[in-house]
Amino acid sequence: MTCPVASGARDERGQALIEMALTMPLLLLLSVGVFEFGRAFEYWQVMTNAAREGARIAVLPGQSRDDVVARVRAYLDGGRIAAAASATVEVAQNAEIATGGGGTMSASTVTIAYPFQFIALQGIARLVAGASTAGDAFTMTASATMRNE
Repeated sequence: MTCPVASGARDERGQALIEMALTMPLLLLLSVGVFEFGRAFEYWQVMTNAAREGARIAVLPGQSRDDVVARVRAYLDGGRIAAAASATVEVAQNAEIATGGGGTMSASTVTIAYPFQFIALQGIARLVAGASTAGDAFTMTASATMRNE
């Protein structure tokens, strides 16, 4: 006579292996996605701070566009942005912007565009969905505007 518990367990051999094979790519995608988006957020923070630093320089009298760009690039390098030289820095000094009361004021705007590339997310996303565009490179933009002195 056979034991019903033993024969039932024999029918489920390999089930854990199959479940692990099905869930592992999703868990891997989730964990790598958390790290990659954290890295993207860190880059965006550094870019925002660099734009703010550039705007602080741009509003001072006697500062040239080259001074502003140099300060922004130095901040990006200090923030350990990979390939910081590929960032595009646009400076609009002494631009007239509208105020809430119908008037205008002179301000300077610094805008940074950076081509952000995920490290591992694209490969992991393609394991889960072969034709996925998740993880493709995209352009991050940060901008800061300050009133001229």
